[in-house]
Amino acid sequence: MPLIIPDKLPAAGALKDENIFTMNRARAASQDIRPLKVIIVNLMPTKIATETQLARVLANSPLQIEMQLVGMDSHTSTHTSQDHLESFYTTFEEFKNDYFDGMIITGTPVELMEFEEVDFWPELCEIFEFAKTHVYSNMFICWGAQAALHYYYGIPKHILDQKVFGVFEHRNLRPHNPLMRGFDELFYAPHSRHTEVRREDIIKHPELRIMAESDEVGPHIVSTENGRQIFVLGHQEYDKNTLADEYFRDINKGLDIKVPANYFRDDDPKKEIMFRWRGHASLLFSNWLNYYLYQATPYNLDDLRDGKEDAWREAFED
Repeated sequence: MPLIIPDKLPAAGALKDENIFTMNRARAASQDIRPLKVIIVNLMPTKIATETQLARVLANSPLQIEMQLVGMDSHTSTHTSQDHLESFYTTFEEFKNDYFDGMIITGTPVELMEFEEVDFWPELCEIFEFAKTHVYSNMFICWGAQAALHYYYGIPKHILDQKVFGVFEHRNLRPHNPLMRGFDELFYAPHSRHTEVRREDIIKHPELRIMAESDEVGPHIVSTENGRQIFVLGHQEYDKNTLADEYFRDINKGLDIKVPANYFRDDDPKKEIMFRWRGHASLLFSNWLNYYLYQATPYNLDDLRDGKEDAWREAFED
């Protein structure tokens, strides 16, 4: 949240150079406040666990968030009860005429399939199109990020020889970008995937910026300059035990799976989990909520329909 300072305070220039968010009293007094409308397209089979993870990181902010859950009408969930889905989830047909400050599209374990082979792909494409005009800023996570990069930019995913599984060190490449504001130069993030999106494919598109990447596992956070599309190729939202649950589940099934890297102390699954990504997870989602939703979307979401948000955005950036 911004620091409100007196007009023409000498420190203002230094604070701006240090990437500290400030605003003057006149602008602060003119701001209208309402709950931010965020829609979550939850593609994960373990829906309740994913709901909890995302609710936790979205709630770690002083802003009011109105969270709406969405499922795929063209896909039958086998891991979540129908009662839960009917009670808490809506479908694209029910919200396609509404406008939202933000949308999150999660990953799902179908990454070894071609995108077009996924049963709900046509419905997801409708949502991708909807996002262009009815949502101010979109965050795509893991497979959701790969799918969105493929849909919007034609960027391919590549199957890895070995699963990326563990917690990896990343470099903050754009510390003055609002999304990365407050991040350390080096930070950790979990990954669990069999596919990758490559740096050389991303940089072919000048509208995309790589915000953070790892020497070991490649790009992690990618965004358009205006923050309308944000792609998170790892799982910053994961809980402390998520990778452990996945590891022990597969071990109990007799599957050949390596110990998640840099996760258990000394890489020993009998030892404690080193939980060292939560702070930056909270920061990522707080920055998104603040800079690209609260500070950037119009008070009246119908202005998205009329194109008035561009003028509002310009006033914010000035």
